[in-house]
Amino acid sequence: MIAAGALCALLALCACPAGAAAARVVVLGTGGHARLREDPFLTLPALTPASSRLGGVGAASPPGAIPRAGAPRAGPRAGAARSDRNVRTELARLARAHAISPGAYRRHLASFNAALSTVRRLRGTRAIELEAVIETLHGIAAAGLLTASRLPALFETLDRNRQWWTTGPLLSSGQRVEFAGSELVWEYYPGQGIALQELGSFGKADGLYTAGRSHYAELRRLLSELIPLAATRAGGLTWEYYFSFDGGAPPWTSAMSQGTALEALTRAYRAFRDRSYLDVGRRALAVFGAAPPLGVAVRTRRGARYLLYSFAPGAAVINGFLQSLIGLYDFAHASGDREAARLFAAGDAEARFELPRYDTGRWSLYQPGEADTLDYHILVTGFLHELCSRTHAHVYCITAAHFDSYLRTPPALRTATRVRRR
Repeated sequence: MIAAGALCALLALCACPAGAAAARVVVLGTGGHARLREDPFLTLPALTPASSRLGGVGAASPPGAIPRAGAPRAGPRAGAARSDRNVRTELARLARAHAISPGAYRRHLASFNAALSTVRRLRGTRAIELEAVIETLHGIAAAGLLTASRLPALFETLDRNRQWWTTGPLLSSGQRVEFAGSELVWEYYPGQGIALQELGSFGKADGLYTAGRSHYAELRRLLSELIPLAATRAGGLTWEYYFSFDGGAPPWTSAMSQGTALEALTRAYRAFRDRSYLDVGRRALAVFGAAPPLGVAVRTRRGARYLLYSFAPGAAVINGFLQSLIGLYDFAHASGDREAARLFAAGDAEARFELPRYDTGRWSLYQPGEADTLDYHILVTGFLHELCSRTHAHVYCITAAHFDSYLRTPPALRTATRVRRR
């Protein structure tokens, strides 16, 4: 059974669901100085372990939108792959094949050696976390998955973990962090270090756009950091996750994070009228046309369901599916791209068919057989309103209205009624 964490995105257009709160982020500056601040552009969480799904919006690790998951495991082990491959040999292979430049080879090798040297000097949690990140990187190399396109994100992760665990404070599970001088969003997973949150980062880009022109410079800076971190996957560009997650070994991806990336790229195009953002978005469509585990598309009689986890084809969480459709819809309309329109139509047909099953008549379902928490209910209701405003499809609009009405029927009122009957 696939367990789930909480993968969620900021709403695709102007509004966030009611009750959303800014995130508390630990920002690490120079000299190890860390400060806690409220980031108003992170109104919803990224990916969190299952235990945090019980928390409320605004908690250190509030819920989002994904199949339930158990605690993350450590990264892939070398014993599961070829023993003659490791980080050093794979970097050398890429250099010999001219897949990376001599300068890139020397830079990445120095980064890896520095991490190994540093971890020997650390103790306790700091040593455990940095060693886990090194082990994950080695596992990816041992499996033959250390491709040239993955190096930027993987070594950014390694370098940031070395910086954090040598100079930063210890963290609570699910704490999101940032670094001074960078707009990227990271999150702490105990036993796996801090991981780059592509979904949270692209959600932040959406928030910066919504905040208005005074924040467009930050939006441009954030995307200039994010775009080079995409890897080649399924014949296109994909922002992958590089930590293990309840049965899914890195690298894996999500339709929800990819759809949020499309939304952020669409907004950047609207902000700057720079078609290069649309060019990147077109390259990011490929994963929606490929089957898991490489892609996120499960074909159905009506079209396709887009997965929250590329490694979990049986998961059927409705909110993540709906958010991916919002991203596809907006990108298709902004770009005029026929493939984006086709992918949206395939997912839209399936979502319209499936959606009534998630309405119990009293509340929403997170996935078949499992009721939403309040935060998830608010989240999916917001997504439905967004799709209603775009497509005017009856099923989206009426389900959004139903879910709104359930919020206006407090459990306390039902309890009081039962008391009067006695």
